[in-house]
Amino acid sequence: MSDRKIVHVDMDAFYASVEQRDKSELRGKPVVVAWRGKRSVVCAASYEARCFGVRSAMAAMQAERLCPEAVFVPPDFPRYRAVSRAVREIFQRHTDLIEPLSLDEAYLDVTENKTGIATATKVASTIRRQIRDELYLTASAGVAPNKFLAKIASDWRKPNGLFVIQPAEVESFLTRLPVGRIPGVGKVTEARLKELEIDTVGDLRARTAEELRSLFGRYGQRLYQLARGIDENPVVSNRPTKSISSEDTFEQDVLLSDTAPMIRRLAEKVWEASRKETRIARTVVLKLKTREFHVLTRSHTASTPPESAEELTQIALALLERVHLHPMQLFRLVGVGIGNFQEPDADLEPSLFP
Repeated sequence: MSDRKIVHVDMDAFYASVEQRDKSELRGKPVVVAWRGKRSVVCAASYEARCFGVRSAMAAMQAERLCPEAVFVPPDFPRYRAVSRAVREIFQRHTDLIEPLSLDEAYLDVTENKTGIATATKVASTIRRQIRDELYLTASAGVAPNKFLAKIASDWRKPNGLFVIQPAEVESFLTRLPVGRIPGVGKVTEARLKELEIDTVGDLRARTAEELRSLFGRYGQRLYQLARGIDENPVVSNRPTKSISSEDTFEQDVLLSDTAPMIRRLAEKVWEASRKETRIARTVVLKLKTREFHVLTRSHTASTPPESAEELTQIALALLERVHLHPMQLFRLVGVGIGNFQEPDADLEPSLFP
């Protein structure tokens, strides 16, 4: 077992919480951060809205049906980025080993911390207190010997919670954990595991590495290690982004012509995620997986990058025209991504990435 001390900090309902903090009339109300409209998706939902089943990446129209009383607030990414930088400054008081995952979460390696605080648990408690006292926001944190366990721990007592997994507790903690709680195990993989009567991490641990590799390929080896609490991936600070993508599997296989609504949702999700980048992505990628699990991609590299979620969406939709398969071919998955990141040219509008 690793002797690292890793903290995963996850801001609670970050965008919605910033809106409620800054606008007193929103406090205590179900707040949905999203543009209204058929093509919009939810960027964030307050815990009051989550009680009605509203979740991030959900279609805004569905969120409105679930919670008619919801207050819709258009996202203000420059403000969220400014708050995210303030949170990062608090992290930097304690360690330089910080790996941001998005505007609202990050891994911190506090095996050695700058302030001389005795334990990783006390470091996490101090960080949460400083975020609360200085920024008037709450954060949840997980403390564990590695990144995999720390991420699970940060979600254990959300919102505004702290959970610690000590090295000696790893095996007992994981044994009863549902496989769906493993980061990276989506609904499709979870369903396939359940078909194999693998419901818990303890069930997963009973399978050999060879068996899991035969069932899930390279990811099977990863599952074998995670079931044993093994994750040697270090916290890497200032890691350059190579790509940003989002994909989803349809509940039922669909025709190519029926993929457009999902492409729109995914494109908006990717656009929202890209707002933390100062560099510009010039390539848009469309990914499709057929019913027979054949994966194909189509990409477009433009002379100028997309300047809005709608423009990104239109490029992704246009890539459908380059998929030449039988019109009755069914698809089980679609994904949208951006890549080929470059520094912005001097003549680009500075407001493009404020």
